[in-house]
Amino acid sequence: MMKIVLAGVALLLVAGSVGANGRPVAPNGIALYPDYMSWTVIAPSYREDKGQIRIITGNQTAIAALHAGTKPLPDGSVLAKVAWKAVKHPAFPLATQPGAFAQVEFMVKDSKKYKDTGGWGFARFVGNDLKPYGKDAGFVSECFGCHIPVANNDYLYTKIVKTP
Repeated sequence: MMKIVLAGVALLLVAGSVGANGRPVAPNGIALYPDYMSWTVIAPSYREDKGQIRIITGNQTAIAALHAGTKPLPDGSVLAKVAWKAVKHPAFPLATQPGAFAQVEFMVKDSKKYKDTGGWGFARFVGNDLKPYGKDAGFVSECFGCHIPVANNDYLYTKIVKTP
């Protein structure tokens, strides 16, 4: 009986919205990386169907591999995709700027743990309260499904574009 209770508590911690460390946790156990906005920006993007302006940031492991042209990225690489609602600038309507924060998504490289999804684990946290997305780990198939067209690029749409 004690094992069942402990297993239930562990499941609640993983599937719950907040982990033991106080950070939000996705249903698949990936906790929010609180320092994602201090990571190096890899690229901006725009998602037309969602009307979102996004930036992709990466931790040092991911950035070093991307600069070196290493594919697949090594385990320990983490990418964050930060999204805001796109809005017209009130003083200059031809310009689009970030509005309300929408979400942050993570891709976490662990080739053994996430072998069924190309070596990548996925997590999404929405709104200003960074609520974990999804009631169970089934959301991962939605994320991974979108990345299948770029399987030949380690499931990444994003790349570092060299500038002068």
